Amino acid sequence: MQEFPTPGEIVELGAEAIVQRWKKDVKRARQLVETARSSIGLTEGLPAAKIEIKTLLEQYDMFARQLEEILAEVERLLPQIPGTKEMLTVPGVAVVTLAGFLAEVGDLRGYEHGQQIIRLAGLNLKENSSGKKKGKSSITKRGRARLRALLFRAVVLMVAKNAEFKALHQYFTKRSQNPLKKKQSIVALCGKLIRILHTLGTKQVRYDANDVLGPVREAQLQKTA
Repeated sequence: MQEFPTPGEIVELGAEAIVQRWKKDVKRARQLVETARSSIGLTEGLPAAKIEIKTLLEQYDMFARQLEEILAEVERLLPQIPGTKEMLTVPGVAVVTLAGFLAEVGDLRGYEHGQQIIRLAGLNLKENSSGKKKGKSSITKRGRARLRALLFRAVVLMVAKNAEFKALHQYFTKRSQNPLKKKQSIVALCGKLIRILHTLGTKQVRYDANDVLGPVREAQLQKTA
């Protein structure tokens, strides 16, 4: 976009010239030119549009550089916090996730158990009821929204990449008694992740898959009994 930001410039240059500058294969360059020919992009006010595109690209480059600097500083500071090395042994928990988690909760030694952090995140359950009628339970959302969102995003990825969380998610959503909906399972696993991080961070022990799969192992034993 820096060299040929408008469809007209792409068509004028042609596929061969784009390949030389773009350093990609001819087929993709030709596809780009054909797309540009059928584009309904601006034909008037192009100088102003090009200035705007240039400005946006410069801002993007600046933000990218700043992000790299912040991540480098996070990677430098994180090892200074006790327990971070152990918490990073959880498959699927990256430096950025852990840094965001600790930024929201502070010193883990200030919590006696993970349930306190679950309440801080607003992930503890409440019962929706009126009078004598009992309703369904839902999370309170009375805690820190950023912490809740960070945990939710992390667990969604872990369900795909962490074998234990994937197994737990399948168990929660497919068990014969009281199966959970997918979102409910993710919320339950957010609490699980909090308790795991609290344990690893305060006791400074490494992640153990056998400790995570308690409900699944118990269900398997009941089936074979």
